[in-house]
Amino acid sequence: MDELLNILTPEGEPTGKTALKSEAHKNGWFHATVHVWIFTSDKKILLQKRALTKKVFPGLWDISVAGHVAAGEETLTSAKREVFEEIGLQIDDEDLIKIGTRIHQISHPNGIQDNEHHHVFIAELKVPIEDLKIQKEEVDAIKLFDLSTLKNTKNLENVLLPRFHDYYCFIFNQIINRIQK
Repeated sequence: MDELLNILTPEGEPTGKTALKSEAHKNGWFHATVHVWIFTSDKKILLQKRALTKKVFPGLWDISVAGHVAAGEETLTSAKREVFEEIGLQIDDEDLIKIGTRIHQISHPNGIQDNEHHHVFIAELKVPIEDLKIQKEEVDAIKLFDLSTLKNTKNLENVLLPRFHDYYCFIFNQIINRIQK
């Protein structure tokens, strides 16, 4: 879906301009996204298998939920919307814990230039995975993996991307700290 996005400076400040997602990706303009990592109290992480129709990383087991922040939308609202759209889970504001913002820059072989500010959240899954309903256009499957998967991506195939190992270790540590509270 080609949604309207706010265009940001490289530092993450609003420029006052908007553009379609396709334009932002074509021109490498910075914009905001949300990453929501969903975990269980028994040290599992929910990963989604990206639909084979996705333009980047099709078929990859990836972040629980991720998406673009629409123009004029608050990041928390966007996170809740994406969680509901992609996996059918209603989530309350207080259940989403923001753990940081990450600058991400990558050029994909298909010409997409992702220059993004990822607003990163964690949230505990409090319902059985069977209660979730995936959005078939975006997600092929969901599955609970052992939380240690986040630290072992270099030993896995088609599960997350080893080049982002430091990011996944950060997520692992944030979740472990939350579980132990």
